[in-house]
Amino acid sequence: MLNRRSHSLQNGFSLVELMIGVVILAILSAVAIPSFQSWLLNTQIRNAAESISNGLQRARSESVGRNTDIEFALSADSTWVVRIPGGADIETRSSNEGSKSVAVTFTPPGTTTVTYNGFGGIKGANADTSAPFTRIDVDSTELSTAESQNLAITIGLGGNVRMCDPNAPGGSPRAC
Repeated sequence: MLNRRSHSLQNGFSLVELMIGVVILAILSAVAIPSFQSWLLNTQIRNAAESISNGLQRARSESVGRNTDIEFALSADSTWVVRIPGGADIETRSSNEGSKSVAVTFTPPGTTTVTYNGFGGIKGANADTSAPFTRIDVDSTELSTAESQNLAITIGLGGNVRMCDPNAPGGSPRAC
């Protein structure tokens, strides 16, 4: 009778197998991290644009609900406040809440406030006699132009708020 030796089953990994796995993981991480950072910064742009859009809609609904003028004031770092002109703040949002690396640009330049009247429309002038802004461009302060997926928020004459993509093709519903 032949004597069969039982081969011991191998459990676990050898050191060589483990090192190959670590090297593969390091290579994949080195390739993925720049894309992930770009994605995170573009998410901050989207977060800031949605927040500004929501703040504008909140100001408009408050003006209709209270039947009085309501201001929406925005700073260049995407911090905003909804308030009664010369009165109390209704709601505020800091740029530290998810959009630290974002810059906003106003049209017309130098304007930072829009005032809604009691019907939800835009007033011709703010309480400080400045003109209201009609468009806000949201972009990253850290990404290059090619990597950045900037967004714009437009305000119509009736006070309606629309978020759009300034780089979308002309026939696209996302285009400005």
